[in-house]
Amino acid sequence: MLRSEFELLLNKTLNPSRFKDYAPNGLQVEGKKDIQRVVTGVTASQALIDAAVEYQADAIFVHHGYFWKNEDPRIIGMKHRRIAALIKNDINLYGYHLPLDAHPKLGNNAGLANAIGLLNRSALQLGVPIEESIGIVGELNESVSAAVFQKNVECAVGRDILFECVNDRAIHRVALCTGGAQGYIEQAIEADADVFITGEVSEQTIHVAREMGIHFIAAGHHATERFGAKAMSAFLSSHGLDSVFIDIDNPA
Repeated sequence: MLRSEFELLLNKTLNPSRFKDYAPNGLQVEGKKDIQRVVTGVTASQALIDAAVEYQADAIFVHHGYFWKNEDPRIIGMKHRRIAALIKNDINLYGYHLPLDAHPKLGNNAGLANAIGLLNRSALQLGVPIEESIGIVGELNESVSAAVFQKNVECAVGRDILFECVNDRAIHRVALCTGGAQGYIEQAIEADADVFITGEVSEQTIHVAREMGIHFIAAGHHATERFGAKAMSAFLSSHGLDSVFIDIDNPA
């Protein structure tokens, strides 16, 4: 597949023009013209680039790419080493941030919602179509205790989680937003959710949860955002590409 065709497929699928993002979505570092072998991952770290070189990849697709808003624009140090490795090996780098969070089938939120069995889904952000919302609200098939729900989430993300169980409230209505979205707990409260799941936690988040009576889960930024990269690998394989998801573990 030509590089231009590859990006057209990604843009048509993920619709980045719908989002005001913190980094450029799409091709970030140009490589070879023809793409057949693709590595997908969460973050364009040196370890992922090295794995892609070993795999002889033509392209890397990630959720966390480069050139973030307000970062140092100079290509020096760690950034230089990463980009130099991409250019030396003629590897294209594609990054899609909010579009990969929000996609209703391939996105991080959708993947986590699928893993915990969330039904009747709607947008966490009021007045926003679900395909443009970076958060989801949904319901479990039946109410469960906090202890049972904690085990279900830990099974879904494959790791221990931080669970602030604030009372004996059973869990039926769930709000979630993967990654560093602890600030969206207010929207979860407005949506009358019993629990809010995200990747990270801030000190004030716990106080909000306790005082407002909503259970809170920080399940890991990396752990909650593996879903989209995995789904995209399968999607690209279905379009005739040789694609593999490589998980560079991160405890954060």
